[in-house]
Amino acid sequence: MDAKILIESFAEFARSKNVDRPTMIRILEDVFRAMIRKKFENDENFDVTINADKGDLEIFRIREIVDDNSEDIWDFDKISLTEARKIEPDFEIGEEVYEKIELEEFGRRAVQMARQTLIQRIKDLEKDILYNKYEEQVGEIVSAEVYQILGREVLLMDNEGNELILPKGEQIPKDRFRKGDAVKAIVHRVDMMNGNPKIILSRTSPVFLERLFENEVPEVYDGLITIVKIVREPGERAKVAVESYDDRIDPVGACVGMKGSRIHAVVRELQNENIDVINFTDNLDLYVTRALSPAKVSSITADQETKRISVFLKPDQVSLAIGKGGYNIKLASKLVGYEIDVFRELNEYEEEDVDLVEFTDEIDGWIIEELKKTGLDTAKSVLTLSKEDLLRRTELEEETIDEIFRILRQEFEQ
Repeated sequence: MDAKILIESFAEFARSKNVDRPTMIRILEDVFRAMIRKKFENDENFDVTINADKGDLEIFRIREIVDDNSEDIWDFDKISLTEARKIEPDFEIGEEVYEKIELEEFGRRAVQMARQTLIQRIKDLEKDILYNKYEEQVGEIVSAEVYQILGREVLLMDNEGNELILPKGEQIPKDRFRKGDAVKAIVHRVDMMNGNPKIILSRTSPVFLERLFENEVPEVYDGLITIVKIVREPGERAKVAVESYDDRIDPVGACVGMKGSRIHAVVRELQNENIDVINFTDNLDLYVTRALSPAKVSSITADQETKRISVFLKPDQVSLAIGKGGYNIKLASKLVGYEIDVFRELNEYEEEDVDLVEFTDEIDGWIIEELKKTGLDTAKSVLTLSKEDLLRRTELEEETIDEIFRILRQEFEQ
């Protein structure tokens, strides 16, 4: 293989991999200089000129002419007068000899190795380019096509034919992919494994949700609305705290859009994940109240040292605060940065309770027995019911029920 064929085949391969010309020339020179060092032990006195477009290669060995008896005659950049005159008869001591070295002088084996080295260098460069490309895109959304579905990961292909990996743990639990599907995800990280870049994608990261908001809400993309914090339970629920420094902009309304038009696109991409958008505030009590929405909070007590918050709610609001699967309170805790404890607020009759037998001095025994037949054996259990409930559940007269209520309420007032 002559120099022209070697360089032209390499240049064609390099161009197919989108390698720029200066880099291509540098790689060629590095490889040829490595050949020179292997044959001559040193390449400092060699001039290598490459024209990749024409496939031209010129290698010149440059040596200074010294006297045959000189002590420097064995230096790599020196040549004896006798040897020099074999090249050109009229050479004199002190002149420089430019001796052209043909590629064939390195031997067929060396040329074949150079060819393999060139190809390997391009492949290594290609890996570096791929690594750097996606390293710069960490945290950004990419779109790729599913080409293989494995048990623990889904393999995707970008538009340049590069392999991307979406591990099972980075998939939304409701995700179901088929070969050929277009998938959106963020570049989660880029690892180098045994010299090969491994590009890991994620659809569960809060950053993915943030980027989706940037795509759907111009005010977020332009910086007019800031996303302060996002917490997610992928595929189930997410809470997004937003704020705006422009009083004319309602950050929550802008993120949701007219009739939910903006947020619906995000929800669909996240497999119908329930997204709560709340207005951020430095007022902790108000922030917690908003974070626990849709539950209505009665009162809050915060302990700054232990980073715990006690929240009191009416009985019918407790389940709303906790949410399906406990997601609402779990995400609210993550959002505000405090551990939230939910307590059921006691009504005026729940602070204490008294057995009905304690009222035998004021209420006839047969009335107490009548109440017990319906499962009412404490004062609290009676007072939580309405007069209509007692009329329906017992055979007592309306006046008798009014008297029972008066006696029991008087007890708690005392």
